[in-house]
Amino acid sequence: MKQILRPIRPAVAALTVAGVLALAGGALGARQRTAVPATTDVRTVTHVLNRLGFGPRPGDVERVQAMGLSAYIESQLQPERIGNDALEARLDRDFVTLDMTSREIFEKYIQPATMLRREQQKQQAQNAPAPRRGSEPMMSGEPPAPAAPPPSPEMRMAQAQQRNVGAELMQAKMLRAVLSERQLEEVLVDFWFNHFNVFVGKGQVRQYLTEYERQAIRPHVLGRFRDMLGAVAHSPAMLFYLDNFQSATPNPPVVLNENLERRMSDPRLTPEQRRQLAERLEMQQRQLKQRPQRGLNENYARELMELHTLGVNGGYTQKDVIELARILTGWTIDRPQAGGGFVFRPQMHDMGNKVLLGVSFAPAGEMEGERALDLLATQPSTARHLAYKLAQRFVADEPPAALVARAAETFRTTKGNLGEVVRVIVTSPEFFAPEAYRAKVKSPLEFVASAVRATGATVVNAQPMVGALQALGMPLYGCQPPTGYSMTADAWVNTGALLNRMNFAVQLMAGGRGEPAGPRARGEGPGAGAGRGPGLGPGRAGAARGRGQARGPWQVDIAALAPDTSEASRERLVQTLLAGVASDGTRQTLARAGSPSDLIALTLGSPEFQRR
Repeated sequence: MKQILRPIRPAVAALTVAGVLALAGGALGARQRTAVPATTDVRTVTHVLNRLGFGPRPGDVERVQAMGLSAYIESQLQPERIGNDALEARLDRDFVTLDMTSREIFEKYIQPATMLRREQQKQQAQNAPAPRRGSEPMMSGEPPAPAAPPPSPEMRMAQAQQRNVGAELMQAKMLRAVLSERQLEEVLVDFWFNHFNVFVGKGQVRQYLTEYERQAIRPHVLGRFRDMLGAVAHSPAMLFYLDNFQSATPNPPVVLNENLERRMSDPRLTPEQRRQLAERLEMQQRQLKQRPQRGLNENYARELMELHTLGVNGGYTQKDVIELARILTGWTIDRPQAGGGFVFRPQMHDMGNKVLLGVSFAPAGEMEGERALDLLATQPSTARHLAYKLAQRFVADEPPAALVARAAETFRTTKGNLGEVVRVIVTSPEFFAPEAYRAKVKSPLEFVASAVRATGATVVNAQPMVGALQALGMPLYGCQPPTGYSMTADAWVNTGALLNRMNFAVQLMAGGRGEPAGPRARGEGPGAGAGRGPGLGPGRAGAARGRGQARGPWQVDIAALAPDTSEASRERLVQTLLAGVASDGTRQTLARAGSPSDLIALTLGSPEFQRR
């Protein structure tokens, strides 16, 4: 969805440049050891809400202060005990594909569009003029070949329904990030999907994606790593994305009928019998040559070790990659074009002996793969790799070595209990150390979700948030490499990115209500066109704002956040949106705001709000 960029006013430009300088600097210094504090000051509570979730909503800080930090963290580690009825009711009401199987998605949404497209192509071929003989040139008076007819109304409808599968999944992800009471669970679903990344744009992955996140990722984010690893390994989404469904032994079990060769040497054969056997043998050899050559595909085996378990420096070799690929031959998909599920095909499996990480594997079919997953999940390097990544997500781009070591030890002693590993990290002295405060830059997803939450916006339509992430360089489920999106600041800190974030903040405020009518509300002056963001018609939000009603994709009560641009309103926003901490540069920029909506947008675009 196209992002509308407007001329940036001087105050916005100043904040954007200041943001680049502020976000780019400062490594973490020496760490002071602390524990989960008994006190619940605003800064510490905001820190926890920003790390365990997508930021505080109005009233969240006070709620956590009342229950205590330890109680809040413990509740988030047990999401099944947190009521989430309002969100679940909305998802059930608004979306129909979230609970469907991949086969159901294929039959209802993929297959109809495919059949209509084939029928249209067939009719087009039948109506095409007969080809000219040989190289006979086209006469100057001949009409050109007819262009392909436009899609029929039925085709357009089927294609729209097919696209709707992905649209529902993306909108649901944004609604969960913004509205879920189980914030830590949503953060971890995003983290582990990114860890086991698949790309929606590759072939059949799109029809498997909904089931992949729902069954392979979500149920296991606070459970045992081995369970999630196995669910991912059996998922058609991963098998298709990394091509393992095509991986097969280059030496199929049955090559030639060796009995034919032995019978040919029998001296009792008549000449006619010998001729018939020779013809049969020749036919089999010809069929073997015509058979498509199968072979190993190492993609999944390599990423399974490099990204999913051991890590790039995990101690494996290229020989281990090949051996693991051999072990996983036959792990494939039953009719991937039709949304089929996992199946093990013995005829594709390499039945030879293998040695993985120094461990011998005798031929055992599908169980070889299960043994390999057991082996990889229990390696010390896997514990270190996963502990590092979790500490990187929750603490710092370069997490403290001591914390990583303790988290890795917890992973080993609890046999991969991810909930306990997360508990060690988010209750650690390093997590609450002063150096960890605002040490992480928000990804585009974290920024958009936190901005909507911080303003208390009522989300009418989540699609514009999906479009905003596209413009911010982080399309949902759209990361092509298996590495997933980066969790470090260097991937997201640049002038263009911060300018686009400011643009989103302006668009968010364009859906507000309660600001007095003026040049901005009438669609005049520097802010004209702010309502033309993703999902909004020209001027819809701006026109509605003057009447005190929001007709856009979200509703923000601007008057409740900032009734004017006075110093009192500015200080109130610093307290509520920035936890009371803002630089002199940010305060000077806020003082130049020309309207309450500008003031809120500038606060959301400040360097302080970009960090968590």
